[in-house]
Amino acid sequence: MESQILKELDLSCIWHPCTQMHDHENNIPLIPIKRAIGAYLYDFNNKAYLDCISSWWVNLFGHCNPYINAKLKEQLESLEHIIFAGFTHKPVIDLSKRLLGLLDSNFGKCFYADNGSSAIEVALKMAFHASAIKGNKKNKFLCLENAYHGETIGALSVGDVGIYTDVYAPILLETLKIKAPVGENIDASLEALKILLSTQKDSIIAFVLEPLIQCAGNMNMYSPRFVQEATKLCKEAGVYVIFDEIAVGFGRTGSLFAYEQCGVVPDFLCLSKGITGGYLPLSVVVTSDEIYQLFYAPFSENKAFLHSHSYTGNALACACANAVLDIFERDNVLTKNKELSAFIWERMQALRKFSCVGNLRHQGMVFAFDLIGFKGERKGLEVFNKGLEKGLLLRPLGNTIYLMPPYILTQDEATYILDSICEILKTF
Repeated sequence: MESQILKELDLSCIWHPCTQMHDHENNIPLIPIKRAIGAYLYDFNNKAYLDCISSWWVNLFGHCNPYINAKLKEQLESLEHIIFAGFTHKPVIDLSKRLLGLLDSNFGKCFYADNGSSAIEVALKMAFHASAIKGNKKNKFLCLENAYHGETIGALSVGDVGIYTDVYAPILLETLKIKAPVGENIDASLEALKILLSTQKDSIIAFVLEPLIQCAGNMNMYSPRFVQEATKLCKEAGVYVIFDEIAVGFGRTGSLFAYEQCGVVPDFLCLSKGITGGYLPLSVVVTSDEIYQLFYAPFSENKAFLHSHSYTGNALACACANAVLDIFERDNVLTKNKELSAFIWERMQALRKFSCVGNLRHQGMVFAFDLIGFKGERKGLEVFNKGLEKGLLLRPLGNTIYLMPPYILTQDEATYILDSICEILKTF
């Protein structure tokens, strides 16, 4: 009864993200959640839903994680938030020093925002501004086809997933795009990049890409060799490189940061999502002291980077982020993830027997396959609804089914997920 009341109240006053609200009339249930713990969400009937997607890829170590809870409560007793212009606090200093200690030595400064799209906006503006300070008159960004980097205007401009971008095309920034690599098929993309750089490098500010996985781009996975070669080509041409590790950072691809597998370092690194373990909004753009020094001048020279957010460097969010780094250090997370990833991938081979399954793939703790032979049908939605019946929270990208589970997932839970998916596929 309470659940139904909450659903009706919600629909009377709330417009949900990334949702055609009309779908809630017939196709998609709206489920009020009463509590969550570990890898599970619980509704008002106490039905459990195994969170197979880390609640939009953010919840790395489980809901209501005791350690993160404790650190958040501890911080709450002393400081919740202060203006971050002209003031500072220990949690953000600790977090910044720790992040820089984990990253390549080329990185020297952290600039904070409050979500992934904002981080992309910061990086785009910072790259443009840095280029302008150097006397360049560049005015275009370069990205991959099939890319997704967020939903603010700048972030949408460097994206290429039509369902998000098409309607806004008249108001987006002018960008250049090259063919996205797929797996080891990188030559055509690299050739397109070479041609573009040879003809338009004087107008290109920066190349923006998600290293290794285009996540919202239907989990397209590609070789680190492309990232390595593309980065080198851009740097030789004097084009900045921005890595969007908002979704793929913090252990998701198998290394703490995806760029580590690529043998190159970007000029700007955008981080968010898992940074606070799914507790509070926080993002950061990490860049070099060289970039920072371009802006370092008397105020009269008009070089200051005046981008700001009211909740920049939020102390509570930083406390959660520090707790997340504590867990990585304490619990040998990356090694355990490799073992769990290998187990899940082995179990996923059972899906190959289904003729409707194509392009089975994985990278670290990201697993995906495509439903094939259903052009024009919303079979992914059917998987979503049938998953809910079995107590699974899956949120397919169209007809791409993926798993991005929390790192605390057990082998028994992984087995249940894959056995349930097999049962669902038998109905197709």
